[in-house]
Amino acid sequence: MSLEEYNRKRKFENTSEPKGGVKKGKGNIYSIQEHHASHLHWDLRIEKDGVLKSWAIPKEPSSDPKVKRLAVQTEDHPLDYAFFEGVIPEGQYGAGTVKVWDKGTQEILEYEPDKKYIIKINGEKLKGVFVLIKIKEKQWLFFKKKG
Repeated sequence: MSLEEYNRKRKFENTSEPKGGVKKGKGNIYSIQEHHASHLHWDLRIEKDGVLKSWAIPKEPSSDPKVKRLAVQTEDHPLDYAFFEGVIPEGQYGAGTVKVWDKGTQEILEYEPDKKYIIKINGEKLKGVFVLIKIKEKQWLFFKKKG
């Protein structure tokens, strides 16, 4: 994994976002950040292979298994970004306010590269088994598994 795209998009002298490299974590970080950028969205972060796999969800995530949310895959983020809160200044990539909406731990139960994640989430708001399934280039569905 690489954070080249993440680092390329940011001017760290102008933003308080963490600059980081790939590093070994516990493998179980989970967070969702509410991001008031040009459009309000929620950023899902799942730790895998020393980085945070990341998706932007245009509508608030739901615990209702009947509700499926679009999740647009974005660049990997450093582990230090998981609980970042602050204001990204105007003129910077992702300008706007970022705050943690949910946090906790996760366990990847099933993984098919570039196709599917089945994740057990133990967050403050979301709990249970959730699915990320790819539907087309960079577009995934995120939903709670029934049962």
